[in-house]
Amino acid sequence: MKILPGEYYVSRGEEAISTVLGSCVSACVRDPQRGVGGMNHFMLPEDTAVGPNDWLDPAVGLATRYGSYAMESLINDLLKLGAARERLEIKLFGGGQILAAMTDVGGRNIRFIRNYLTLEGYGVAAEDLGGTQPRKVVYFPVTGRARLRKLRPIENRIISRHEQLYLESLGRQSSGGDVELFE
Repeated sequence: MKILPGEYYVSRGEEAISTVLGSCVSACVRDPQRGVGGMNHFMLPEDTAVGPNDWLDPAVGLATRYGSYAMESLINDLLKLGAARERLEIKLFGGGQILAAMTDVGGRNIRFIRNYLTLEGYGVAAEDLGGTQPRKVVYFPVTGRARLRKLRPIENRIISRHEQLYLESLGRQSSGGDVELFE
């Protein structure tokens, strides 16, 4: 299964989940005892987050809430499949600064995920975060095995363009605060 920015996937079968990351972050989470696991792929906004706990501030914007939403959605779906919070094994990938001209979205994503996991009381089993190269990650949730490949600069430009388009689409989406009444 291939996931794109803003998506997540959970499985209890012998399958692989893959994604390609630039400044985005993916968390690969599993319960080794139950044999269930999954992966998400999220990006935080270009908004005003500066401090370590700014992702908690609702004024920061939709995409910041989206990062915590992506984590909660993945973990909650694993719990529905019988996973236990205390057994979760978490591996982190991505958060690169692939465009020197842009703000360091990858660095902000790394700070977000580390703060989120600390606040929720989770540890990290493995990580490959930061740097300047994009990555392709293939995760096998039943075994917990993760394969990582650093990508070439030409692939970097393609990934950068996809991330810019995704970031622009987040700016056009509603923050979920509107209410539509119907009869």
